Amino acid sequence: MTKILLQILIFPGFLFTAILGCLVSWIDRKVTARVQWRVGPPLLQPFYDFVKLLGKETIVPEGGARRIFLIAPLIALAAITLVSTLLWQVLLWPQQSFLGDLIVVIYLLTVLPIAVIIGGAASANPLASLGASREMKLILGYELPFILALFVPVIQAGGKIRLGELLTWQWTNHPFLYSWSGIVAFVVAILCMQAKLGLVPFDMSEAETEIIAGPYIEYSGAPLTLYKLTRWMMLFVLPMFLVIMFMGGIVFSSWHILWGILKYVILLVVVILIRNTNPRLRIDQAMRFFWGPVTGLALLAVILAFVGV
Repeated sequence: MTKILLQILIFPGFLFTAILGCLVSWIDRKVTARVQWRVGPPLLQPFYDFVKLLGKETIVPEGGARRIFLIAPLIALAAITLVSTLLWQVLLWPQQSFLGDLIVVIYLLTVLPIAVIIGGAASANPLASLGASREMKLILGYELPFILALFVPVIQAGGKIRLGELLTWQWTNHPFLYSWSGIVAFVVAILCMQAKLGLVPFDMSEAETEIIAGPYIEYSGAPLTLYKLTRWMMLFVLPMFLVIMFMGGIVFSSWHILWGILKYVILLVVVILIRNTNPRLRIDQAMRFFWGPVTGLALLAVILAFVGV
């Protein structure tokens, strides 16, 4: 029991993921600044922001559902912590993965936007409710193609749904990305990941220039800190999930470690570049995009995987 608690709270769980999430957030802000010809923040800026926000007063809006409003950020943080713990246990000890852990990860990744929806609706603010409704529609848009894209590695591996078995299959044969179906599914997964992260062009639920902060508008102090920390952790966990699913994960031996880290960094840079080179879409445009060409590409990837391409 003590070992499990240490894994969840320290490594590879909350503390480990939170620190790396802060560092990844700094990389995001630094690269964004360079794209915009700015210097960018210092390395420890995310930690400064975390401490500063944690010391602010927590204000609960009058008329809102107080308990739900305060619990929602904790639910989101717990979900992403569990996802990180599962993924790193698979990377470190692939033989210890359990049946259906892939399904558990997909489910837990959906908990974060649901927590945002619940928190925004509980604040009793019309702008927060508008942001929550946009987030709800966005989930309906990207979740289906995302699941279809993740189904492609399962098909290629012969129906395996253990993350450890999928990782071992790639080490034994080749990464799933090294096939036409894998390439198409990987592109779909990146687009859906961009929406899951709430980054441009799919940040319409937060949309600072339109609805200020959307579901987060009434949050302050510690609850807002938890939401921001969860977003930073997502920026670390989600690309790592795609690295495991499509790119063979990280092999912890000699120079292979550097190659595994480079795969993650490349994917992170792609996410940041998409964010900085595209305008925000309207929610109806995003829905047509995901239910149209993205879902079509996902179905094409599944068909290609079934025929062995």
